[in-house]
Amino acid sequence: MTEWLAVFTITIFAVLSPGPDFAMVSRNALIVSRRAGVVTALGIAAGVLIHVGYTLLGVGILIEKSPVLFSVLKTIGAAYLVYLGATMLLSRKMTAKTNEAAKAIGSLAALRTGFLTNVLNPKTTIFIVSLFLQVVSPSTPLVMQLAYGVFISAAHAVWFALVAVFFSSPKIQERLYAMKHWIDRAFGATLIGFGISLAAANVAR
Repeated sequence: MTEWLAVFTITIFAVLSPGPDFAMVSRNALIVSRRAGVVTALGIAAGVLIHVGYTLLGVGILIEKSPVLFSVLKTIGAAYLVYLGATMLLSRKMTAKTNEAAKAIGSLAALRTGFLTNVLNPKTTIFIVSLFLQVVSPSTPLVMQLAYGVFISAAHAVWFALVAVFFSSPKIQERLYAMKHWIDRAFGATLIGFGISLAAANVAR
């Protein structure tokens, strides 16, 4: 019971903390559509399952013990965030035509964006690996550890789906419609900032 409580509490705080996942879901829900935002949230949840999977397989320990491997992963993650941010930052001002084109982005693209944003985020790697190594006991049954993983993934899905619903609400859309272009650029700058901060931290190690 104590272990479950620890996993629950740490997960909630981790999910609520702002980061690239929040930025991508908010952006897709606001700029594209509610469906795109929710599907992005599902992609994030799928990415969490990847982190849980390799941690349970023991690869998480290898990542923790290998600075070089973790450094490579951080560099890839930082580069992806900068790429996404640059794409948004260089976006053109939306017209009615381009706005409709943005809304036509397929679910697969939104799912892929959410998945890659999370699975390449080294902070999620640190969170999952640390949680299972420091909080979850080695004697905890595998079924229970899998249950923890499913809960962590579900918590991400629920929270970010709620974020998507909020940012795609008609009132929010109406108030911010004229500013969508600048909002897209702001989210782009935010992602570039996350990417640069990750890269800088990697160099400083």
